[in-house]
Amino acid sequence: MTTAVILAGGLGTRLRSVVNDRPKPMAEVAGKPFLEHLMRYWYGQGIERFVLSLGYRAEQIEGYFGPTFEGCKVEYVYEQVPLGTGGALLLCQESKGFKEPFLLLNGDTYFQVNLQALQDMIKWSHADWVLSLFPTNDSRRYMPLKVASSGRISFKSGVDANRKGRSTWANGGVYWVNPKALAMLSGSISNVSLESGIFPKCVGLGQAFFGLRSDALFIDIGVPEDYTRAQTMPCFISSTPPNH
Repeated sequence: MTTAVILAGGLGTRLRSVVNDRPKPMAEVAGKPFLEHLMRYWYGQGIERFVLSLGYRAEQIEGYFGPTFEGCKVEYVYEQVPLGTGGALLLCQESKGFKEPFLLLNGDTYFQVNLQALQDMIKWSHADWVLSLFPTNDSRRYMPLKVASSGRISFKSGVDANRKGRSTWANGGVYWVNPKALAMLSGSISNVSLESGIFPKCVGLGQAFFGLRSDALFIDIGVPEDYTRAQTMPCFISSTPPNH
């Protein structure tokens, strides 16, 4: 798996009070666009091709990155109207016709998941989707997921018994996606959420969701307080690209 699709087309309304002149993934963190930090981490994990799903102020992102990044090919898919995370994913699949599994990333979250660990899970789980999960106590901001000892996910809200009430596991915005799972979805592309629109349909089709639980560093810059906190985090302050 060497291709990553990044969902970077959102309006970023919750961050407007501190970042109002650019799309959210281009918000500067420690002097560089957040999206650059995100792409550099995954380049270091072995990604060789980035497909950026763009919407709001798309020209700023394409103008900054151009056709390549650290030697990796960068391609763009444009939303003519807002499509939500689910609609954007389906548009990318339709536009690029992915045949092999790919990495899907939220453009406003940074989660230092190990790519090899994500791929290893596929070998024994035979999942249609694998979500990377982080522990959280904030059930108002992040929907808790039930995760069986096998790693299989239930999307019914509730506390994961494995954490014994200390915290719950939530979706960290890093996904392994099998394009065959997307091929089973019918209908025209519309504005739909990945979590509340696409996932329930896939569950209804009998697709298997598994979660890779990880205590790796996670931050979501979608709200001003976390965006401010990101400015002093060592992973963003360091400007040395990791070895590929």
